Amino acid sequence: GWPYGSLVMAACDQAARPLLLISDLAEHTTNLGHDNRASLLFDGTAGLDSPLTGTRVTVLGTLTKTDDAALFVRYTARHPESKMFAGFADFNLYEMSVERAHIVAGFGVIHWVDPADLLFDTFGFEDLAEAENDIVTHMNEDHADAVGLYATSLLGLDEGDWIMTGVDPEGCDLRNGGAVARVDFEKLADNAESARSALVRLVKAARATATS
Repeated sequence: GWPYGSLVMAACDQAARPLLLISDLAEHTTNLGHDNRASLLFDGTAGLDSPLTGTRVTVLGTLTKTDDAALFVRYTARHPESKMFAGFADFNLYEMSVERAHIVAGFGVIHWVDPADLLFDTFGFEDLAEAENDIVTHMNEDHADAVGLYATSLLGLDEGDWIMTGVDPEGCDLRNGGAVARVDFEKLADNAESARSALVRLVKAARATATS
């Protein structure tokens, strides 16, 4: 058959493997039933006068259904609007097994990348994965001001209703309406306690920046 392109909303697991919540009724899902190979284009060119100078990456792999509850929570945290149809019988969560990726970081800056250079090896980091939802909930409910400072002071973004949607060994993900952002840790957080310590260090740095 013909290659078929479609717009989907993606999230990632803690290893950076893409996650998709898609309907069995969609044409692209029907196609996956015949051949589960897929490519996903992640576009980082928003706001550029010349989009071709921006960074984008095409990730190639195979998509397989998953009923992992933790992955479902991670996906809906990234895309809260998906909760309204996530319970429909025809919607399923898919995870991509990445085979390689093609990165274009501007004119002439082009590379093929192996999974080992794209994904994060989460072996030994299971404690943080299990605690992720508790950490995210705690930050949003008890430290919303800190989350906001991550976005405004550390990243220089506009003020808004910033929330944390995920935390992993390398950093945390933020969201404000349709805008998303990423805050990196200075060093890997190998368990829940080290992630909490990293978040404390980040807010101290954010407050210092805000008052300087």
